[in-house]
Amino acid sequence: MNAPSSLAAPLSRNAFEARLRRIGEERYHDLHPFHRRLHGGDCTPDEVRAWVINRWQYQSRIPMKDAAFLSRVVDADLRRRWRSRIEDHDGGVEEGGGIRRWLALARAVGLDPAYVESGVGVLPATRFAVDAYVRFVRDMPLLDAVAASLTEMFAPKIHAERIEGLLKHYDFADDTSLSYFRNRLAEAPKDVAFGLNWVLDHADTLEKQDAAAAALTFKTDVLWAQLDALWHAYVEGHVPPGAWQPGEGVLA
Repeated sequence: MNAPSSLAAPLSRNAFEARLRRIGEERYHDLHPFHRRLHGGDCTPDEVRAWVINRWQYQSRIPMKDAAFLSRVVDADLRRRWRSRIEDHDGGVEEGGGIRRWLALARAVGLDPAYVESGVGVLPATRFAVDAYVRFVRDMPLLDAVAASLTEMFAPKIHAERIEGLLKHYDFADDTSLSYFRNRLAEAPKDVAFGLNWVLDHADTLEKQDAAAAALTFKTDVLWAQLDALWHAYVEGHVPPGAWQPGEGVLA
């Protein structure tokens, strides 16, 4: 008879880390056909614009989910270590930050940044997936919330592939338009190092390890669902009512 998870011994630190990394190897959205299409130069200009518009919904909510997380953290040291994530994405009062860089990408692909920033035209499934992630971080135990952020472990690979693929295949790609991805190559590793160690330190029972693995799996589902929605709407042509239609929000 197997012992209940609450009584079974937890995995070793190395084995637990390997379990988390396998989730990314099997489920991270770099495996999605939309990203292969994008990085291989097969997306139409409107498919690229649809991706930029819908990914904005996720990018713009990252500092909001981190603020929700911080509002629940009693440990001042954890708050100090975590708050740089908000600064990385929001930037300063007048310059910098990932969301400004994403709007520079929007302009480069021919979209009005004000239209993108408004959120008008975001796919319903994208909105639901991103909102679910913000609620998860706001409401679930801190361990689960930190574990969900660990998709960043797998992000440098996709950013490097994206930079290479976009520069090779698309005229809009240059240092300015791709600055979001270049900056994340430097920013994400420090976040990963802290977040991963925090999860490995605090998931000290098998039950907590299971919860952390489930949280990371949930986050991969959030990312995958957004690309499923893009594919269905803009590759297969099933655009739902109210979502972006090609030609809307395009710079004159």
